[in-house]
Amino acid sequence: MSNVYDRLVKLLATGFGLEGHEIRPDDTFSGLEMDSLALVELSVSAEEEFGVPLTEEELGANSTLAEAAGVIEEKLKAV
Repeated sequence: MSNVYDRLVKLLATGFGLEGHEIRPDDTFSGLEMDSLALVELSVSAEEEFGVPLTEEELGANSTLAEAAGVIEEKLKAV
């Protein structure tokens, strides 16, 4: 996977108590039992980590980690 994906997994592991080795690209945020508050916190952390804004639609409960990483990668290309 990409550097962005790896960094996103690290954010989840360090900030949300998830085990990095158990996270898969096709996991959804809801499947990882992240509620709406956790997704807001993740959005803020990801915005700080990557320097790009993220909307609820881009980092929603049914988004997979691979999709979220792809959105971030596209935004980084546009910067």
